This record gives sequence, structure tokens and C-alpha cells, in this order.
Amino acid sequence: MGFAKRVISSFLLASTLAFPQGLFAQSLPDQPLDSFDPNFIISDQDMLDTASTKKDDLALLLSRGSLAQYFGPDVNGITRSAVDIIWNAAQTFGINPRFLLVLLQREQSLVEDPQPSQDQFDWAMGYGVCDDCAKSDPRLLKFKGFGKQVYYAAQRIREAFLADLETRGYTETGVGPGREAIIDQTLVVPVNHATAVLYSYTPHLHGNANFARIWQRWFNSTFLSGALLQDQGTGGIWLIQNSKRRPITSRTAFFSRFNPDQVISTSSQTINQYDLGAPIRFPNFSLLRSPHGTVYLIDGDTRRGFKSQEALRALGFSSDEIVDVPWDDLNVYTEGTPIDVASVYPQGVLLQDKSTGGVFFVQDGLKHPIMSREILQTQFANRVIVTVASSHIATYTTGDPVLFPDGTLVAALDSPDVFVVENGMRRHITDEATFASYGWKWSQVVWTNERSVLLEPLGKDVTTALRADELTIATP
Repeated sequence: MGFAKRVISSFLLASTLAFPQGLFAQSLPDQPLDSFDPNFIISDQDMLDTASTKKDDLALLLSRGSLAQYFGPDVNGITRSAVDIIWNAAQTFGINPRFLLVLLQREQSLVEDPQPSQDQFDWAMGYGVCDDCAKSDPRLLKFKGFGKQVYYAAQRIREAFLADLETRGYTETGVGPGREAIIDQTLVVPVNHATAVLYSYTPHLHGNANFARIWQRWFNSTFLSGALLQDQGTGGIWLIQNSKRRPITSRTAFFSRFNPDQVISTSSQTINQYDLGAPIRFPNFSLLRSPHGTVYLIDGDTRRGFKSQEALRALGFSSDEIVDVPWDDLNVYTEGTPIDVASVYPQGVLLQDKSTGGVFFVQDGLKHPIMSREILQTQFANRVIVTVASSHIATYTTGDPVLFPDGTLVAALDSPDVFVVENGMRRHITDEATFASYGWKWSQVVWTNERSVLLEPLGKDVTTALRADELTIATP
């Protein structure tokens, strides 16, 4: 289904980069209880990270259920949207709004239920309701109502449970990090505050196992290959490639290969769930000399060796540009076609037809058509264009058109469909909640002509259900 056209006007967000984000899915079958670690449910950072979700993103995350249209009184009797009620409680008490969303889903399925009952709204967080309590008890009525439920639950977490944990190390129920507790005939020793808070709120294994499953299903990010992730804490930038995180250790290397507008801000914990891959240290078209004396030209993830010193000189390269490196730095690159004196533009060059205005990327004797200004800007933002005669362009053999790079969000003008490019395929993003769950921003979408969008073959849809099926990240 298309979605961009009807939400862009409401949720236009800015993208920023200061050099050195979640998951929603349709219901999945319950996992066996023994797959749940009762001592660690989620991290303290996950519970308290108020910056993990912006208010506009929160609205998108609620878009699959009835809460997207909900309006009702908050704790002060003022009519507000569900987004405002949840957001205000999260900010007031310093709790991650995602944490509150999972509680809403676990307690009453409110986030994903398209037609909840009034009772589900009235006791949205299960707050004040115990196993032996009657909802008609007058002592509970002051907590009845969606706005009150969200507010008082957040208040109890911050001002009772967390306050006790920080001052004496355990809550009123006796649960705390490092303290043994028997929960449903099972010995539990919470390892952090978040786990202790959840057992204090709901002293049952099954309820907390469900919390963990919902959290994993919604917010354990599995980013697509080509994603650029920036650590919110350190500012470091990583490339996700083939389910590994590759640190980008040089500003020059980053700007020579990647589009800073495509960077996604996320937490250290999310990034560190991926296995560590090889670092990206050298800018594109660096000249690196191996211990054996061979000089290589770096082109993306490929190294191309010069067959001779004559080839190096004939193609205009200077020996002053060569950097001596160990094999460890070279082995991260795939061996490419060697370069000899007959090679034509091994680095590639942009040539513009003087008569037609068409631009081609010419490399190794092949001319690759560039079908739109947007592809040109995305792939070659800092490259110089050389204007030549049509007769010169005609001397080169035509190759495949230039595509958008992996990680690019693309959409055709006047179309509601948004795609992300991964491994040379365009994958349709099915809805707003999926878009928001990956941490993408509307300002990152590249709007272009339909022909440019259709150059990549169509791959699998990107849905949060698929993300759960494809979860391949390493366990912390």
C-alpha cells in the first residue's frame, strides 16, 4: 500500500549529521517460555531513553491501531490525542515512550487492536488492577480512563519503583538488581533496574515474557544492508553491510563514499548487536601499496592492482599519493580487474554530451547512462562533469545504467510508494509504522522520475513482519 503522499504534509522531519532506531509487526506466535531470560528483560537505556523516538515518529508507530484516532481526557481532564497523552507522560517522568507503548500492548493490546472495547481504554495500563481486585472497587475508580492510566503508570515507575531502586536498591516488593526473588516458582535475580521495575509492576513470568517478546518484535532493529548508523552517544558512524557493522574511521573516507543525508541516528546498544566487520579507513581511489610492492587503486569495496609502474604513470597517478599498508588493510577488499596502460578511466569520469546534455559515467571503456539528476547527485555529488562532443561519447560501448546506491530511499514524483535500495534491489516500504521503525526521515526520500525508480528490480517488501522473520543480529 502507498503511504507517503498522505503523511508527508503532516510529518516532515529534518535530518542532521554530526560526524565523529525499532520494529512494529503484526502478531506472531508466542515463543516457548524457556527462550525468555527472566533475569534480563530489557536494558536500563531502553527504558529511560526519551530521545529514542520523536513525537512525530510516535504518531506513526500508533498508526496501525485505534490509538491513531483516539481523543480523550488526560489526567487533568483536558481532551488530548493518544500521542499527546503518551508523549507528555514520557517526558514528564523521563521514560522512553516506546516502553509505555509496550506496556499498553502487553496489558490491553491497545497499540495493535483495531477495535478495542471501552474497558480496554479504561484500564489501558492495567494500573491499580490486581489479581484479586474488582474494577468496580471505588478505590480504583480514580485511576480509570486512558489518560489517567498512562499518567499514573509512568508516575509509579519513576517516583516509586525507580526512586526506591536508586535510594535503597530494591522496590516495595523487595525486587532489585542482584536480589533473589521467587516469581511463579522460579528463581529470578534481576540484573538491572529495568528488569526489577517490570517485576515490581507485574510479578509474573508470563507477563514479562510477553513484554520481552513484544519489545523484540517491535524495537530490536535489523537494519538493511547499506544503512548508515550514527551512534547517539559517540557520534561514530557505521555501515551495516551483510549483517555486520563496519566502522567508518575517517571523515575523508566517509564523504568520498557516502551520502550524509542518509545517516540514521540510533543507540550504541542497537549498533553493537551486529558482529564487527572490517573498518572503512581509506577514501575512494586511494593508492595503497602492499608489502610485496603492488600498488592498488581502491574503488568502493574493490582493490585493483596496477600491472606496472608504466601503467601508474601513464594514467596520471603520482607516486606521492601512494600509502604503504599491511595486508590486513588490503585483505578487506575484493580483488578487481587489474589496471594496465590501455585501461580507460579506471577511476571513472562524468562526461556530458555537448549536444544532448546527457551525462554518462565512463569507466574502463564503458559508458553508463545516468537517467536523472537525482541519481547524478546521489552517486557523484562531488565529481566534476566534463563536456565533450557527441562523437567522443559514441566511441565508448554502452553499459548498464547507473543505479541509486544501497540505503537510498526513493520515490517517483506523484506516486505514494516509497522504496529503499538494498543489494541493487528496490524494496517497497509498506506503511508508515515500518518507515518510522527504521529511523528513516521523510527528508531523506529522494523524489525522482518513475524511470529512475524502476531501474532496480523489485525485491521483497519491507514490512515489520518480515523484519521479525529475518532477525539475524547477534545476541549481545
